[in-house]
Amino acid sequence: MTTISIRIPEDVIDDLKEVAPKLGFLGYQPLIRAYVGQGLRMDLARLERPELARLEKSLRRHGVRSGVISAVLDEAAQRSA
Repeated sequence: MTTISIRIPEDVIDDLKEVAPKLGFLGYQPLIRAYVGQGLRMDLARLERPELARLEKSLRRHGVRSGVISAVLDEAAQRSA
Protein backbone atom coordinates (compact mmCIF):
# COMPACT_ATOMS: atom_id res chain seq x y z
CA MET A 1 0.00 0.00 0.00
CA THR A 2 0.97 3.63 -0.50
CA THR A 3 0.29 6.39 2.02
CA ILE A 4 -1.54 9.45 0.69
CA SER A 5 -2.95 12.60 2.18
CA ILE A 6 -6.42 13.80 1.26
CA ARG A 7 -8.58 16.58 2.65
CA ILE A 8 -12.07 15.45 3.61
CA PRO A 9 -14.62 17.58 5.47
CA GLU A 10 -14.89 16.78 9.17
CA ASP A 11 -18.60 16.01 8.97
CA VAL A 12 -17.89 13.39 6.28
CA ILE A 13 -15.23 11.79 8.48
CA ASP A 14 -17.70 11.77 11.39
CA ASP A 15 -20.29 10.05 9.19
CA LEU A 16 -17.71 7.53 7.96
CA LYS A 17 -16.73 6.73 11.55
CA GLU A 18 -20.39 6.14 12.40
CA VAL A 19 -21.17 4.01 9.35
CA ALA A 20 -17.98 1.91 9.21
CA PRO A 21 -18.73 -0.43 12.14
CA LYS A 22 -22.34 -0.81 11.00
CA LEU A 23 -21.01 -2.12 7.69
CA GLY A 24 -18.49 -4.43 9.35
CA PHE A 25 -15.38 -2.29 8.93
CA LEU A 26 -12.89 -1.88 11.78
CA GLY A 27 -12.41 1.81 11.00
CA TYR A 28 -13.29 4.55 8.59
CA GLN A 29 -10.12 4.28 6.49
CA PRO A 30 -10.90 0.75 5.24
CA LEU A 31 -14.39 2.01 4.40
CA ILE A 32 -12.90 4.86 2.35
CA ARG A 33 -10.68 2.36 0.52
CA ALA A 34 -13.74 0.19 -0.20
CA TYR A 35 -15.69 3.17 -1.54
CA VAL A 36 -12.80 4.28 -3.77
CA GLY A 37 -12.21 0.75 -5.04
CA GLN A 38 -15.90 0.21 -5.77
CA GLY A 39 -16.21 3.49 -7.66
CA LEU A 40 -13.02 2.84 -9.59
CA ARG A 41 -14.15 -0.64 -10.67
CA MET A 42 -17.47 0.74 -11.91
CA ASP A 43 -15.74 3.51 -13.86
CA LEU A 44 -13.24 1.08 -15.37
CA ALA A 45 -16.09 -1.20 -16.46
CA ARG A 46 -17.90 1.78 -17.96
CA LEU A 47 -14.81 3.01 -19.81
CA GLU A 48 -14.14 -0.43 -21.26
CA ARG A 49 -17.49 -0.22 -23.04
CA PRO A 50 -17.25 2.46 -25.74
CA GLU A 51 -21.02 2.52 -26.28
CA LEU A 52 -21.48 3.69 -22.69
CA ALA A 53 -18.88 6.41 -23.19
CA ARG A 54 -20.77 7.62 -26.29
CA LEU A 55 -24.05 7.54 -24.36
CA GLU A 56 -22.50 9.58 -21.55
CA LYS A 57 -21.25 12.25 -23.97
CA SER A 58 -24.63 12.44 -25.65
CA LEU A 59 -26.50 12.80 -22.35
CA ARG A 60 -24.14 15.60 -21.27
CA ARG A 61 -24.69 17.42 -24.59
CA HIS A 62 -28.44 17.23 -23.96
CA GLY A 63 -28.10 18.79 -20.53
CA VAL A 64 -28.77 15.75 -18.38
CA ARG A 65 -27.49 16.30 -14.83
CA SER A 66 -24.24 14.55 -13.87
CA GLY A 67 -25.85 12.72 -10.95
CA VAL A 68 -28.48 11.21 -13.23
CA ILE A 69 -25.86 10.20 -15.80
CA SER A 70 -23.72 8.54 -13.12
CA ALA A 71 -26.68 6.61 -11.72
CA VAL A 72 -27.72 5.35 -15.16
CA LEU A 73 -24.20 4.35 -16.19
CA ASP A 74 -23.53 2.66 -12.84
CA GLU A 75 -26.72 0.65 -13.24
CA ALA A 76 -25.77 -0.32 -16.79
CA ALA A 77 -22.26 -1.34 -15.70
CA GLN A 78 -23.63 -3.46 -12.85
CA ARG A 79 -26.10 -5.24 -15.11
CA SER A 80 -23.37 -6.10 -17.60
CA ALA A 81 -20.98 -7.42 -14.92
